[in-house]
Amino acid sequence: MPPLAQEAAMAAKTKYKRVLLKLSGEALMGGRDYGLDPEIVNRVAGEIKSVVDMGVEVCGVIGGGNIFRGVSGAAQGMDRAAADYMGMLATVINALAMQNALEKAGVDTRVLSAIPMASVCEPYIRRKAQRHMEKGRVVLFAAGTGNPFFTTDSAAALRASEMQCDALLKATKVDGVYSADPAKDKNATRYDKLSYLDVLSQDLQVMDTSAISLARQSHIPILVFSIFTHGMFADVMQGKGKFTIIE
Repeated sequence: MPPLAQEAAMAAKTKYKRVLLKLSGEALMGGRDYGLDPEIVNRVAGEIKSVVDMGVEVCGVIGGGNIFRGVSGAAQGMDRAAADYMGMLATVINALAMQNALEKAGVDTRVLSAIPMASVCEPYIRRKAQRHMEKGRVVLFAAGTGNPFFTTDSAAALRASEMQCDALLKATKVDGVYSADPAKDKNATRYDKLSYLDVLSQDLQVMDTSAISLARQSHIPILVFSIFTHGMFADVMQGKGKFTIIE
């Protein structure tokens, strides 16, 4: 089967045509205490490439917690707004690293920042981002919403709404949403399906409340899965594998 015909056949099997992947900065640390693990970055890029090869339009938001977390900076006496701006800059570093890994893998990628920095990436313009995606490019949204006091979870829900995504995928270290941290509580219950109100009322800490509320308002399902399980991103796109869906 010719490559284009094969891609079209794969796209027909996918449950979602346009998705946003939310990845924490901490997920890119690997076994390190700080910064980026190139092996992990390249492996995540491979997972994204496998989904792009299926004909799915992919955009993403990466946190900056592996470099600097605004909330922790504020907790140590730093002005919260200043700390949040530092955290936004950390997300740009992560987005550029992922762009590099994706393009080495042969995936055309653009980084769009909510804080303009023309020397390293494009400014965020909604219609331009949509056009990039229509052309099959991966778009990475950096610098959060561009405003302090908002997390990258909120930025992910906002960009997913603006891009009219079919789903928001929260990539984590575990295979779904649990009633408690499964690494600390062996009796934690895993959920296959939850409503937005379940997450809010039970304070399940999947994403912050503003992100959940915006996804609910925009009718965007949130799928929580493990990015560390090989091939799981592609499986979730076809409705297979282990994940929790919030809708």
